[in-house]
Amino acid sequence: MPLPPPPRRKADRVQTAHSSTAAATEPGASAAALAPDTPSDIAAAPATPVPKSSKRQAHRRRTGTQAASPHAPAATGAILDAAATRDAAAPDTGAAGVADAADARQRLEVIGEPLAAVAPARQPPTSARSSRRRSVPGKAGRRLFVLDTNVLMHDPSSLFRFQEHDIFLPMIVLEELDNNKKGMSEVARNARQASRTLDALAAAAGADIRDGLPLAALGNTDATGTLFFQTELLPHALPDDLPQGKADNQILSVVQALTARHPDRDVVLVSKDINMRVKARALGLAAEDYENDKTLDDAEMLYSGTLALPADFWTRQSKTVESWQQGGHTFYRIAGPVAEQLLLNQFVYYEAPGEPALYARVVELRGRQAVLRTIRDYSHLKHAVWGVTARNREQNFALNLLMDPEIDFVTLAGTAGTGKTLMALAAGLTQVLDERRYTEIIMTRATVSVGEDIGFLPGTEEEKMGPWMGALDDNLEFLTKGGGGAGEWGRAATQDLVRSRIKVKSLNFMRGRTFLNKFVIIDEAQNLTPKQMKTLITRAGPGTKLVCMGNLAQIDTPYLTEGSSGLTYVVDRFKGWPHGGHVTLARGERSRLADFASDAL
Repeated sequence: MPLPPPPRRKADRVQTAHSSTAAATEPGASAAALAPDTPSDIAAAPATPVPKSSKRQAHRRRTGTQAASPHAPAATGAILDAAATRDAAAPDTGAAGVADAADARQRLEVIGEPLAAVAPARQPPTSARSSRRRSVPGKAGRRLFVLDTNVLMHDPSSLFRFQEHDIFLPMIVLEELDNNKKGMSEVARNARQASRTLDALAAAAGADIRDGLPLAALGNTDATGTLFFQTELLPHALPDDLPQGKADNQILSVVQALTARHPDRDVVLVSKDINMRVKARALGLAAEDYENDKTLDDAEMLYSGTLALPADFWTRQSKTVESWQQGGHTFYRIAGPVAEQLLLNQFVYYEAPGEPALYARVVELRGRQAVLRTIRDYSHLKHAVWGVTARNREQNFALNLLMDPEIDFVTLAGTAGTGKTLMALAAGLTQVLDERRYTEIIMTRATVSVGEDIGFLPGTEEEKMGPWMGALDDNLEFLTKGGGGAGEWGRAATQDLVRSRIKVKSLNFMRGRTFLNKFVIIDEAQNLTPKQMKTLITRAGPGTKLVCMGNLAQIDTPYLTEGSSGLTYVVDRFKGWPHGGHVTLARGERSRLADFASDAL
């Protein structure tokens, strides 16, 4: 099929429409200098024919280069040049001005000249998560992102994460999606979902794949850019030591060809493959990681769930603080800058030499005021939970969340040996066997091995999960060995009775289930993706409490980082929810050896 001829330049039409003005202008002057004084009705006026020789001379004067061969511009290049102008900003002149500007924009897009010559272009955001991208100086307008296959297989919705910028998919990317769509793995499911999304965009009403597909056609209003497919061969020489048949190198060749063809645009390769990004930068190409899936850039910025009150807290609050007693708790109503930075169910503490300590939880926020309620002291033996007492401040905070029936969702993060699993199991046994608040404990975890996989395991679902539940066995042995000091049911409980109320389930069979009045424990949650975490949390029915625990320093799932872990995702999304709480445990209590190893290794 023959390629369409290159579109006419807008400058030719402007030169004809203002021949007298152009004659008085210096050869180096640009159309942008004339734009502010040009009425919109003149800018939108139909063009008058200009001899081809005049067009070529004007083009040479404007660009300082020789006239291009009639076969040099290709269909994809012409389409991308036209699409780069769609987002140029225009002054607001009311309904009539908007209509005139839209009509002028449409006419200018038809003849293919960037609107930056008439109106200043909107500055692009800066990041592969759009809020972090850096604009290249001198390259205004929308950027063109070339997506690697692993981006689509990592996040099928990544097509709609680039806001107003355009996306280009090389043909080899579609081939790799087709090769990886078979199977039941997460990668195969994502490949199939990405293929369905591409098919829906191509089948949208009025869509023409040769002109680019509007990403907003499926209702994603945040994505206002255009999706382009490779519809022609884009040959470009790579170094001889790079195999030409490898898929990664073919994508690099496409990026290099687009960069050379569109020097006025910022062409960026987006890939999850570190080595491919390094190769791209070695070839002088712009490359970025896909960061939209990262909740946080730095794990140190993760919400801890606690806040230390300043040393002069009582001095500043002495005139405005209100206090009262109710239900065995003391309430304090505070105001000021401290109250503005608090979140619901966040723990605050005040510790100063020679002064009484304060440990409280935020239970109400109203404007610049906050209400604090003192917590129960689970470090005292009379408040022991199945024989377990808190050994530090953070454990005391965690047990207050675990034992509160008004808290439906609890997340616990911390290093190895901080007591996450032990406290969750102790709280679950107390509320199932002693208080009868829940019917049973359901425990699950991600089956991601630290080393090599040991292969298939025989037996039932619970027997298959047995080797993964060593932490459960260790903690049950500790909780049931004494039998004293744990209440009436604790003294009479045996190992069989306790195990009869604990069910071990696999994540693979959670889809479609509903847990009613259950105490659900998700261990090693740092190895779950945000999508898996959403699947588990949405299983909770009425009367169910869900506890997620994990250590972000021990992620074993490939391609998952502290910033993109499902545990980080839910901690950030649930902070401030009235029925959820989070605590980051800081100090290990397993043994002095484990505590030192956690810090030193």
